[in-house]
Amino acid sequence: MISMKYLSGFYNTHSSETEEGLLPSRQNSPQVCPQNLFAEQLSGTAFTKNRKDNLRTWLYRDLPSVKSSAYILDKDLSQRFSTTNAEHEPNQMRWLPLDSPSEDQNFVAGLCPLLVNPVCMIGLYAANSDMQNQAFSSADGEWLLVPQQGKLKVKTEMGELEVSSGEILVIPRGIVFRIDAEKNSRGYFIENQGSRFELPNLGPIGANGLANERHFLAPTASAEQASPYTVYHKYQGQIYSYQLEHSPFNVRAWWGNYYPYKYDLSLFNTINTVSFDHPDPSIFTVLTSPSLNPGVANIDFVIFPERWMVAENTFRPPYYHRNIMSEYMGLIYGEYDAKAEGFQPGGGSLHNQMSPHGPDAATFEKASQSELKPQRYEKTLAFMFESCHAYQIMPYGKAKLTVDHKYRDCWQTF
Repeated sequence: MISMKYLSGFYNTHSSETEEGLLPSRQNSPQVCPQNLFAEQLSGTAFTKNRKDNLRTWLYRDLPSVKSSAYILDKDLSQRFSTTNAEHEPNQMRWLPLDSPSEDQNFVAGLCPLLVNPVCMIGLYAANSDMQNQAFSSADGEWLLVPQQGKLKVKTEMGELEVSSGEILVIPRGIVFRIDAEKNSRGYFIENQGSRFELPNLGPIGANGLANERHFLAPTASAEQASPYTVYHKYQGQIYSYQLEHSPFNVRAWWGNYYPYKYDLSLFNTINTVSFDHPDPSIFTVLTSPSLNPGVANIDFVIFPERWMVAENTFRPPYYHRNIMSEYMGLIYGEYDAKAEGFQPGGGSLHNQMSPHGPDAATFEKASQSELKPQRYEKTLAFMFESCHAYQIMPYGKAKLTVDHKYRDCWQTF
């Protein structure tokens, strides 16, 4: 297999073309583009946003995106994403993983929206087949995918990416993509409807640590031959579809700073204590979506990877806690140190604002009596979607997971 080529850097300005000479050399929209391509700008921010925050990419494609059929409401898929009758829930919740599909099921068919709040939607996916002349996009927010098992081959307007367990993929708002999934693929997604994900400021940590910009990878241009497509489009919480007589992946050249990107979580430079007590879990933040309230995140994407624990005279699992932030946690592989039993890879837990949470009884007893020598947490990777807003449980997710997956309260394990 030929390894994919990527461009390195976090929101750098990149350029890519399938053959030399397709990018106009002097201007963005010449009267006639090279090889009679169509110039199309994709703007991820308002035109007047400050230069350092302005996001846009110029695409040079065989046919413009506007050449499509009308949008038609897909009532079945829209019902799945409906937030009508979503419920607030202060109890601590824990869910088992989605079952593997018993028959062919692609990424869109396997989406299971679970939680929603004013700035995001969280869900699961389970897939075992390719989308085959189907594609998806969202006008409502950018999507962050966290594969738990199975490799995904992702085709986007800017090119192709491969992501596996232990990596993440971010697809900005409005970008069309198609996912071809290995058998028994499953994972998590969050749709960020607020400000875009960015790297957290390092403050006293200094110039180095956490995620490094150079490890974020963007695709290179890779156009697809003409073929008819059905494109599903999420708009104002509902799913529409439209028809194309050509591929939406007909971009032969592009330049700009608005594109999908992937990141290998094993490259995260974890910061931890070398004396006593826990630092706050915010030091494990990979990406953050800031709110209008300085210092408070709409969403933090936080990971708990392999690391050394050396804290002296300290209870080492996460301490018992109540928080102004709401926490949805997932497990990619291994065991999470606060929940050795009942928290499985592919499953999740919910602790809404000010709901108390912490280790189960067995974990507490074991940690209270353990010898406090340097300890290496290995073969484990958990993550958290943390938000300043409370999560509501969506009807589709509750119906699918409460009956089939032993929806229960975490406190019953203490």
